[in-house]
Amino acid sequence: MTREPATTGNVATAGEPPGSPARYDLAAWRRRIPLLQSFIPMNNCSQSPQLDVTRAAAEAYLDSWNEAGMDWDAWMIETYRAKEVFARLINASPDEIAVACSVSEATASLAGAFDLSGPLRKVVVSEAEFPSVGHVWLAHEKLGLEVDWVPVREGLVHLDDYETAIDEHTLLVSACHGYYQNGFVQDVAAIARLAHERGAMIYVDAYQSMGVEPIDVKAMDVDFLASGNLKYLLGVPGIAFLYVRRELLDRLHPAVTGWFGRENPFAFTIKDLTWAPTAARFDTGTPPVINAYISRAGMEVIEQVGVPAINEWTRVLSARLVEGGQARGFSLHGTSDPSRKTPSTAFFCPGVSHEVEVLMRRRGVIAAARGPVIRLAPHFYSTLEECDFALDALLAVFEQDLPAGLGLSVGKGHEGGHA
Repeated sequence: MTREPATTGNVATAGEPPGSPARYDLAAWRRRIPLLQSFIPMNNCSQSPQLDVTRAAAEAYLDSWNEAGMDWDAWMIETYRAKEVFARLINASPDEIAVACSVSEATASLAGAFDLSGPLRKVVVSEAEFPSVGHVWLAHEKLGLEVDWVPVREGLVHLDDYETAIDEHTLLVSACHGYYQNGFVQDVAAIARLAHERGAMIYVDAYQSMGVEPIDVKAMDVDFLASGNLKYLLGVPGIAFLYVRRELLDRLHPAVTGWFGRENPFAFTIKDLTWAPTAARFDTGTPPVINAYISRAGMEVIEQVGVPAINEWTRVLSARLVEGGQARGFSLHGTSDPSRKTPSTAFFCPGVSHEVEVLMRRRGVIAAARGPVIRLAPHFYSTLEECDFALDALLAVFEQDLPAGLGLSVGKGHEGGHA
């Protein structure tokens, strides 16, 4: 691969040079990702690329559907197997895992499950949450929830602000593990300790961290955690999983429900709301079966490579992006410390982030715009050379592709920047 940004989507790729600290065969994994023959995917915080095994998983479902016509026993087993892999990744039991179609649905199911007849009605929500999560809590204010906010300051969320917001009326703290705009990783264990000391529970959206950051819900003392699969878990849209601490299940009765939330879904008792004794009570209607096939295959890749090894290598990549971006004069959003962030690195380009995403694709790099920033998010298969190539492409967009004068003022200016 040359260092000059491409002008089309045809990008030659290369394995990492000798001496790479990645603790796995990086080149072998790269050969299993067809997209690398044409693009450099730096959008893993938004959508991961297809692997041979994820495509094979989708084809396995299609073959089953075509050959058997209907095989619900096998399809339900496959859905449960996906729950099992998700559970292993967070050190939980599969009986503590529910399946949903999105984190929005999982959050709504949880929001409608609480008893609000007592004094605990307040939900403390960080401003770093993905908008869907905040919207769900706000929508439930009509049912009695009271939403309070913990601010984002200079691209970060500070523990002191949780301490101020959580009080004796707090029912739940909603704290994402990774901030979607810049990858900042919150100290979930510390937030959980603070919440529990004051009699509150904690809900964690791990969509931006699962697959690249170690997660142990028992060690972190988390009550609820959700994630979808299309980002670092190497899956597709349309499926998500919700962890519910076993000890809390009996007192939770979700208003968002369906026949798979029953103790015996196949009893078909329309007037009987008998809750499943496990987290399956948070299941709703017919599960997204083909998505379950694909998600299991993707998560098994994460298991095989190993989250610790992935975390180690992506921190190296993250440091390269931060240092390279600053050297090129870009304005960084959030922390520059790779140990405090996911692989996602965000640079300010307010008002033109979507245009920058489109222009970078023309240069062979898939990036992900969010609000005022463009995000570059490598994964376990990415190389240092690709990080350099992506940064050079971004610089070329700023200097050559945007209207005269705008690119440099956006990319290198300090409006809202926190380098």
